[in-house]
Amino acid sequence: MSLIQAIDATYHGQPKVSELEAALKGPMAAMLSKMQRTRVLTWIHNGGRSKDYNQVAPIFQEQCISCHSPKSGIPIPSLTSYKKIHKLLGTDVGLTTAQLARVSHVHLFGISIIFLLTGAIFALSDVPVGARVLLVSIPYLSIIMDIGSWWGTKYLDPTFAYVVIAGGILMGAALAAQIFVSLWQMWAPSLQRAFEPLRGNQEGVPHHPS
Repeated sequence: MSLIQAIDATYHGQPKVSELEAALKGPMAAMLSKMQRTRVLTWIHNGGRSKDYNQVAPIFQEQCISCHSPKSGIPIPSLTSYKKIHKLLGTDVGLTTAQLARVSHVHLFGISIIFLLTGAIFALSDVPVGARVLLVSIPYLSIIMDIGSWWGTKYLDPTFAYVVIAGGILMGAALAAQIFVSLWQMWAPSLQRAFEPLRGNQEGVPHHPS
């Protein structure tokens, strides 16, 4: 699956694939051996019938319910019974509105705090004011562009997956520029002064400490 397809599958879902199958072919693929995954997928393709459930029940018991159960406290679907597993055999619609809202909230506020800290430091640099304003603003605009495209991918058009990537690249580049320039201006002058005696000795000029 390409990056674009993966983004589309995450937010918009895969209409021809069940939610359980999408998980087993995606983020949960490494949780089962190849033989176990094949057995479960075969059961799904055969209709996920209750009369055949005993063929795959041990796999769910051994490999899945340590996390996929109410006891784990993890907010993920429970796989403790056929009834609960059967709910996941419907069409994969990607993240639900509630899940997408929760993830968007965490990213918007959590990452914005990072931008606030790096932007405050970068604002004190010697970079021209216009460039400072631009580089402080870009991360906030790009995260809105990035997260807004999650919703666009889910509800409008899969093409928004390209905007997700573009927003992430823009955000990372602006943040890297803030950090690099800030570190350079803080540390480069000190390093230059530290190496001045060495340069003087290499040029044959005696160094006289003040």
